[in-house]
Amino acid sequence: MPKSRLEAFSDGVIAVIITIMVLEMKEPHGADLAALQPLWSVFLAYVLSYVYVGIYWNNHHHLMHAVQHINGSVLWANLHLLFWLSLVPFVTGWMSENHFASLPVALYGVVLLFSGLAFVLLTQCLVTIHGRDSEIARSMHGDLKGKLSVATYAFAIPLAFVRSWIALALYALVAAAWFIPDPRIERRKR
Repeated sequence: MPKSRLEAFSDGVIAVIITIMVLEMKEPHGADLAALQPLWSVFLAYVLSYVYVGIYWNNHHHLMHAVQHINGSVLWANLHLLFWLSLVPFVTGWMSENHFASLPVALYGVVLLFSGLAFVLLTQCLVTIHGRDSEIARSMHGDLKGKLSVATYAFAIPLAFVRSWIALALYALVAAAWFIPDPRIERRKR
């Protein structure tokens, strides 16, 4: 089965996710800087979520370059990833509207956690159909950064109920770690 339809569909869904997030940002009712002040939480949440969605898009793109073919399990694993990513606009809006209150910040972390697990599942499905000696298997072997990211989300979720800013700082730390695309696949292609 060719991978081009999966890539095109995924790109389209991710584009819609970003569009929904930006449409949730309402313009202020005023022409001075003071009118922007109530929107700080909306803007900060948008930036964090935009970066996260961008990271997933970028790494998905790199992952697909190592893929030769896909099957039904890969399609379902990809849909699973897109499901969790599609919840990002909802949790972003809820978190920002409530000025980073504990429960919305924790639920944001739950969505990040399951998005991370879904990406791991997608890579495992791809390794399974390509074989343990394939380029993708060699590139994804170990995946310490992915495992640490998932562990950080799991650690941050309960911390949101202690201090939501600690959880947010951990989410931002993981995003910063992934801001530069995962180079493992590119290194293998050289």
